[in-house]
Amino acid sequence: MAKEQCTTQWNKTGDTSTLRNRKIFPTSEETLQAPSTSLSKDKLSQTAGHSSEDDTQSSNGAQFSSRGNPSKDPPSRVLLMLLVGLSFSTRLYKITEPPHVCWDETHFGKMGSYYINRTFFFDVHPPLGKMLIGLAGYMTGYDGTFPFIKPGDKYEHHNYWGMRGFCAVLGSCLPIFAYLIVLDLSQSQTAALITATLLIFDTGSITISQYILLDPILLFFIMAAVLSMVKFNQQRYRPFTASWWLWLVLTGVNLAGALGVKFVGLFVILLVGLNTVSDLWRILGDLSLSLVEIAKHFLARVVGLILLPLFLYVTIFAIHFVVLNKSGPGDGFFSSAFQSRLIGNNLHNASMPEYLAFGSTITIKNLRIAGGYLHSHWHLYPEGVGAKQQQVTAYLHKDYNNLWLVQRPDESESQSGTPDLVRHGDVIRLEHKETTRNLHTHLHEAPLTKKHFQVTGYGINGTGDKNDLWQVEVCGGHKGDLVKVLRSKVRFLHRATGCVLYSSGKTLPKWGWEQVEVTCSPYLKETPSSQWNIEDHINPRLPNISLSVLKPHFLEILLESHIVMIRGNSGLKPKDNEMNSKPWHWPINYQGLRFSGVNDTEYRVYLLGNPVVWWINLASLGLYPIMAAVAAIALKRGFSLGQKRIEHSHVLMRKGGLMLLGWLLHYAPFYMMGRVLYYHHYFPAMLFSSMLTGITFDILLKSSDLLIRQPYCDWMQRLGQMVLLFSVLYSFYLFHPLSYGMKGPLAHEPGSAMAHLKWMDSWEF
Repeated sequence: MAKEQCTTQWNKTGDTSTLRNRKIFPTSEETLQAPSTSLSKDKLSQTAGHSSEDDTQSSNGAQFSSRGNPSKDPPSRVLLMLLVGLSFSTRLYKITEPPHVCWDETHFGKMGSYYINRTFFFDVHPPLGKMLIGLAGYMTGYDGTFPFIKPGDKYEHHNYWGMRGFCAVLGSCLPIFAYLIVLDLSQSQTAALITATLLIFDTGSITISQYILLDPILLFFIMAAVLSMVKFNQQRYRPFTASWWLWLVLTGVNLAGALGVKFVGLFVILLVGLNTVSDLWRILGDLSLSLVEIAKHFLARVVGLILLPLFLYVTIFAIHFVVLNKSGPGDGFFSSAFQSRLIGNNLHNASMPEYLAFGSTITIKNLRIAGGYLHSHWHLYPEGVGAKQQQVTAYLHKDYNNLWLVQRPDESESQSGTPDLVRHGDVIRLEHKETTRNLHTHLHEAPLTKKHFQVTGYGINGTGDKNDLWQVEVCGGHKGDLVKVLRSKVRFLHRATGCVLYSSGKTLPKWGWEQVEVTCSPYLKETPSSQWNIEDHINPRLPNISLSVLKPHFLEILLESHIVMIRGNSGLKPKDNEMNSKPWHWPINYQGLRFSGVNDTEYRVYLLGNPVVWWINLASLGLYPIMAAVAAIALKRGFSLGQKRIEHSHVLMRKGGLMLLGWLLHYAPFYMMGRVLYYHHYFPAMLFSSMLTGITFDILLKSSDLLIRQPYCDWMQRLGQMVLLFSVLYSFYLFHPLSYGMKGPLAHEPGSAMAHLKWMDSWEF
């Protein structure tokens, strides 16, 4: 009978791939004793080791239409429209409240303004998210004039709703995408509806979507990439058709979008990559395909999932560099050559003396990425930090205190005639223009890099001692070589101690104004940290040359921008009194994040997930491995299972496994990151855990017939679904003021309406 069923199924579909694959991939289900055995064998042979393949062709007896899609459980249009309405209404409700800057709007709103004004800036994230925010603001009438100085600043007459609305619209798509993903994976309306309900009524997902932030944009591209990947997997029976290419291309486009917003987009790229490797491994095992056909499959994926995303990602940066062509606050993070392309920068189309000379006024820039300009100011090192002399630091921005005078060791340069040029091997004294103190070092240890020596400003009006003398060395040069402005890499060797001037890249404490530490390193190996170039050069007694020939090409500025972003990310440290958290806090909803307001008179918004939603997700993360292990053992041991039970087991292990993998890839790497972490970093992983919850709880409820006979098991399913729905809705009703704003006494104060809702002491609303 099993053979008869299989033959009938094959005749109906006209698809022989299942029979071929069954020969190639024998599975443990060959030992099962049931009429459903041949069907489950077909299914397992198609999907063995492939977590995102469609499992419905044979496991539930569904036939594939001529379009190659499962016909079982198609999405209900009425239900889908209801979910769309709920999702958009919960995110767009009170979108203009509060009418002031909230949390990181001060950064990303300001960066949107920079795009509108075409002003160059530096950020640790790739540019796509900020570009889209700026475009949304521009298209809705925002003129880019609001300063976004600090949280709490009133927007007043400025048109900010367009940028918030854009982010809210993208955030509104997340429950819809999750619904479609789970529906396609599980072929269960119930599982998809559970997932959508969890996300629609999650207060954290609502809050993160309602403000001018990168997160809703990132989450949109991540979910769109996963949805496209799942849709593409469904097209495997129709390779190289228009719909097959469409979903392949859309997957690549969304991968580029995710990476173009934040570098954590690499995690979804890894998820799609693992799925693709599994898919190609399956294709390689299909002996009905020739090597040419296999090569076509491989090349198509290389084009759609590697070359296309790479091209789009590079294009994003090309647009970024073209739009931001004016000098701005980010100039100092980049090299002198990079700055020469920015309109308004003092190096743009500038002319200055070509060679360094005694008597010149200069700025000196470290060649380490984000190494800064050699800088000093009137402030002294504090007690207990070396000698209590004037601080010398590296500063990342243009500033008058970056200017230094190049003097002879023993006397000032004559004011008449042509000045003498500085050459490799010459000894000089660098005098700070503003304070008239000399660049100085001695044997006191540096503030942070204890094996290096402290660098200070010493003396007055050019007078000092022998520790003020430095020998100029042109890297790769010889005695007598001239020092070229911008082009020569220079080291400053201290005459008395033999150490070399060095920018450590470490950030000084508050007493050092959080500028970069400058030391004198006894280790003489040439590194970017010990190499400098002369950037600004003022000497009216020397002829000037144009610097336009020094402008870098596109690949150079692309590489430099990525090095700066990566180092900027790794250098992020928490500020005083700034909320940060640890990865283990996130799944348990241990601590939220204050978006707006700190006292009872202010409009307060607090980012915190709906506790019921997050704790159900946490329970499913613990329950899923147990259920998957039981299902795997039952199938492996050949227990006599019904057809539906086999279906559920396959969905649980393969489709649920894909969601668990997505959760792990978007969560586990944060344990290895050295940078400062925040609660909102968990939201990509939270989306996958919610989809896993939908699949897990749906199958758990459907398994009630193991304990209770019909019709009581059906009643139990309905009761479980209603309890889950009621719990989520009631929790949303209780906690919705966290998202939509609240005033009055704080939760720990008498008379607070939120006092009974502070279920954990770590919640600070």
